[in-house]
Amino acid sequence: MSKLSKTDTEYSRWIQELKERYRSSQIKAAAKVNREMLRFYWSVGRDIVARDAENVYGSGFYKNLSQDLKEAIPESDGFSRQNLQYMKKMYLLYKKSNVNCQQVVGNSVGPIYQQTVDISENEPYELIFSIPWGHHCTLIDKYFEIKDTETALFYINKTVQEGWSRSVLKSFIETNLHLRQGKALTSFSRLLPSPDSDLAQELTRDPYIFDFTEMTEPYRERELKRALMANISRFLLELGSGFAYVGEEYRLQIGHTEQFIDLLFYNIKLHAYCVIEVKTATFGAGDIGQLGTYMTAVNHILKTEQDNPTIGLLICKDNVLAQYALESSSQPIGVAEFQLTKFIPDEFKSSLPSIEDIELELKE
Repeated sequence: MSKLSKTDTEYSRWIQELKERYRSSQIKAAAKVNREMLRFYWSVGRDIVARDAENVYGSGFYKNLSQDLKEAIPESDGFSRQNLQYMKKMYLLYKKSNVNCQQVVGNSVGPIYQQTVDISENEPYELIFSIPWGHHCTLIDKYFEIKDTETALFYINKTVQEGWSRSVLKSFIETNLHLRQGKALTSFSRLLPSPDSDLAQELTRDPYIFDFTEMTEPYRERELKRALMANISRFLLELGSGFAYVGEEYRLQIGHTEQFIDLLFYNIKLHAYCVIEVKTATFGAGDIGQLGTYMTAVNHILKTEQDNPTIGLLICKDNVLAQYALESSSQPIGVAEFQLTKFIPDEFKSSLPSIEDIELELKE
């Protein structure tokens, strides 16, 4: 890290923005290279369905097709039986309808053939060709059987936007990001102009999943914050798109007093500072006042003319009272809960013996 990165906040923000743009360009470049291959895979899946090939050619169809394609196109290694089955599932999962995807030609007397036509350029067809094939296999494994095209498309869109790797995609699928994104209680719609309010809301999550800290009860607030900072890359990923880390226990000189902000970030999409307070106790009305004070200080001391008003995010264990406190706040604040690792699933816990059962067994 250079001297400029350590001393110049604007410079550090620019470096972070360049890094995110570079990563985004990497995934887009890779997707562009694979786009035509994905379109071909789509067409193979479409042909298998249109020809009713599994019924027409029998139980050994995929084995025979795999063997014949490998002989016909020896330079390709994408024609395993499993891959061919994925191609069919890809088509069935994402197709809107048969319109513009296939066309029957012929008449009732002569044979009927399937004529290949161009796939529609409209959503979702073009969207699905924008992520790597391995990502598709992950989504098909999760959502094909339950026919949840909408959720699969959500993760495709996020992968394109954020440049997710396959492991990151799997992580967010496991933590149900599609059910958490944009769900925090906020005053953004009331206090931020549109479309900034919509973007700020979309960046929130409820709950935030901090399982990467590998912490369990009991723990102290300072220990949780230390664990978040020790895993800053994972923390930034969980916070969402565009967040750049500015500082922990960030010092602000206000008159003759010092104030220390828990966590200070900058969001390059909102062009705004974000003050984050993490509380291990349940939500209290005073938490909103404290967070608002820090936000006002940031607006006066750090915010420039190019920055939008600072937003606040309070992450706590229980936000039941948050809605009432937010209604009385004049600051754009969001409140969300967090969850930590659950090493033992709840349904499994019920089948485990209690301490009393174990002691009784030992006595016997």
